[in-house]
Amino acid sequence: MDRRRAWEILCEFTQSDGLRKHALAVETCVRAYARRFGEDEDKWAVTALLHDFDWEIHPQAPDHPMKGEAILAERGVSEEIRRAILSHATYSGVPRQSPMEKTLFACDELAGFLTAVSYVKPGRSIHEVETASVKKKMKDKAFARSVNRDDIRAGAAELGVELDDHIGFCIQAMRANARPLGLDGTASGS
Repeated sequence: MDRRRAWEILCEFTQSDGLRKHALAVETCVRAYARRFGEDEDKWAVTALLHDFDWEIHPQAPDHPMKGEAILAERGVSEEIRRAILSHATYSGVPRQSPMEKTLFACDELAGFLTAVSYVKPGRSIHEVETASVKKKMKDKAFARSVNRDDIRAGAAELGVELDDHIGFCIQAMRANARPLGLDGTASGS
């Protein structure tokens, strides 16, 4: 499975621009960690792109990602990638074991939260986001209430990195890919 094919599958099942950008944000963070860990960037990127591909057709647990996994199997997605996608859902019963599985889980909620924090900045840009402001927003239960803060903290712990370092690392990764994520500021029309 290459990135082009993964993107086609994502777009086939995901019509929402916001969900597609979420997949790109998670891909951005996961790919950066793959590079940092000396792992297969393309495989990790494909996994991240596909992790929520079925959210629009299976928006409830436990249908997502369990029913989506069968679709990916039919499309020839490897067992390793499908297992990582299953493991990103804590209710799936699939424990996170590999570095790729732990990284996907660690980056999923955080990428969404960083996007939300970017949107409330004056310029709607990831370039305005700092670790301290992210941590402050994490304490505000009303802000981006659908984002599970416990998963963000647990993800960093499973990766074996300090929360501040994890947040900062993902901010930097997303800054480097800000334009495709729609997070490069109001000048881009985001």
